[in-house]
Amino acid sequence: MTTQSAEADVNGPTPDLKRVMGPKLLLLFIVGDILGAGIYAVTGQMALEVGGIVWVPFLVAFAVATLTALSYLELVTKYPQAAGAALYTHKAFGIHFVTFLVAFAVVCSGITSASTSANLLATNLLAGFDVNGWHVPQGNTAITLVAIAFMVLLALINLRGVGESVKFNVVLTVIEMSALVVVIAIGFWVIGRGDADMGRLVVFSSDSDRGVFLAVTVATAIAFFAMVGFEDSVNMVEETQDPVKVFPRIMLTGLGIAVVFYVLVAVSVIAVIPEGEIETVVGEDGKILLSVVSLGAPDLPVDRIFPFLTVVAVANTALINMLMASRLLYGMAQQDVLPRTLGKVLPGRRTPYAGIFFSTLLALALIVLVTFLADTSVITALSGTTALLLLCVFAVVNIACLVLRRDHTTAEGFRAPAWTPLVGAVACLYLAGPWARDRDDWIQYSVGGGMLAIGIVLWALTWMTNRGVRAQKTGFRDIEHLED
Repeated sequence: MTTQSAEADVNGPTPDLKRVMGPKLLLLFIVGDILGAGIYAVTGQMALEVGGIVWVPFLVAFAVATLTALSYLELVTKYPQAAGAALYTHKAFGIHFVTFLVAFAVVCSGITSASTSANLLATNLLAGFDVNGWHVPQGNTAITLVAIAFMVLLALINLRGVGESVKFNVVLTVIEMSALVVVIAIGFWVIGRGDADMGRLVVFSSDSDRGVFLAVTVATAIAFFAMVGFEDSVNMVEETQDPVKVFPRIMLTGLGIAVVFYVLVAVSVIAVIPEGEIETVVGEDGKILLSVVSLGAPDLPVDRIFPFLTVVAVANTALINMLMASRLLYGMAQQDVLPRTLGKVLPGRRTPYAGIFFSTLLALALIVLVTFLADTSVITALSGTTALLLLCVFAVVNIACLVLRRDHTTAEGFRAPAWTPLVGAVACLYLAGPWARDRDDWIQYSVGGGMLAIGIVLWALTWMTNRGVRAQKTGFRDIEHLED
C-alpha cells in the first residue's frame, strides 16, 4: 500500500490534497521545470549539427512537445489524479508489465537527467572558480569527482526530507530565467552595436555529412531534452484550483514561454560566437552559454557571476529529478512490483532511504561508466538518454490518449484535436529512432536499455517471490497515488 492508503486504513478516508496552486503559481512551476539544465546541455551540440539555424530544431521540438502536451491535457482533465504516464498506461491497456515499464522508464529518465545536471553543475562550478581566479583542475577527473560529490549531497538532502514548496520553486525559477535573460541581453547588445552577422541565422552548416533534413532531425532529438518537464506538472493536478479550466491554458503558455527563451538564446549564441569557433567552444562541454557571456561582454564582470547562476538552475533540476525517482521507486515497491526492500523508510525522517540509495547508486555508476568507458561527451550521452526514454514514454501516452477516447465513464474535460495524438505518437517514435542520432550515440540505447533491464530483472524477481499471492499483491493497486 502507499502511504496514503495506509493512512486511509487507520484514520478513514484520506483527505483531498489542498488546492493551493492558482494559474500564476502553476505557470511558474511549469516554466521552472522546463527551463534549467536542458538549454545549457544541448545548445552547443545542436549548433554543431545545423550551424546558424540552431533555432529551427528548438521550434520543431516545441511542436512535437506541444502535440504530446495536448494528449497529457486531455488525459489529466479526464483522470485528475497525480500519477501521470503510469496511470494513463494502466487505464488504457491494463497490462501490469507495460505499466511497470512506463513507470520505470520515467524513473530512469529522472536519474539520467540528474546525472546530466551533476556534470553540468561540476563543469560550470569549476569554470566559475577559474574565472574568479581560484585556479582548480578542469579535466574529466575533477569534473567527475565534483559531480559524484554533488550526487551524494543530493542524497543526503533527500534523506533529510525535502518538502516540494511551490513558493520556493518561484525563487529558483526567477534565478533560472535571470541567467538566460543575461545571455539574451548580451546577444542583443552585440547585435545592436553591429558586431553580429545576422545572415548566419539562415545558413545551414554541419560538422557531419548529413543533409539539412537529417541534420535538423538529429538536432531536434538533441533539443528535446530542453523541452521536457511540462509532463511533471500533471502530478500537481490534485493541488491545482479548477484544473480542468486552468491546466490547458497554463501548460501551453508555459511551453510557449520556454521556446521563446530558447530561440532567443540560440540567436544570441550565433550572434556572439564568431563563425568557425563553435566547434572550439563546444569542445568545452557545457560551457557554451558561459562563452557567450565572456565573449559578448568581456569588459563586464558578469562572467564571474554567471557560472554560479547556472549552478543554481542546474542544481534545482537535479534535486527535483532525484526526488521524483526515489519516490517512484518507493511507490512501486509498495505496490509489490519491485522488491519490498526498495520501499523501506528511514525511521524518524520517514524518507524512502532504500529508493534514495538505489537511485543514487545508479546515477553514480552512470557518471563513472560514461565518463571513462564511453567515447563520447558525458553530457551528450546522458541528456540524449533522458530524451530517448521520455520520447518512448510520450509515444505510449499519445497512444493511450487515442485508446481512452472510448472510455465514457468519466466526465470529459479538455479535448485535443482528433489527429494530434496519432501525429504526436509517430513524431515521438521517429525522434527515438537511430536515424535521429549520431553514429556514435549507440551509448544512449545501451544506457537506457541497460537501466530498463535492471528494472525488468527486479520486477521478475518480485513476480516470482509473490507469484503465490500474485492476484492480491501485484498490479499497481493504488496506481492513482503511485507518484505521491
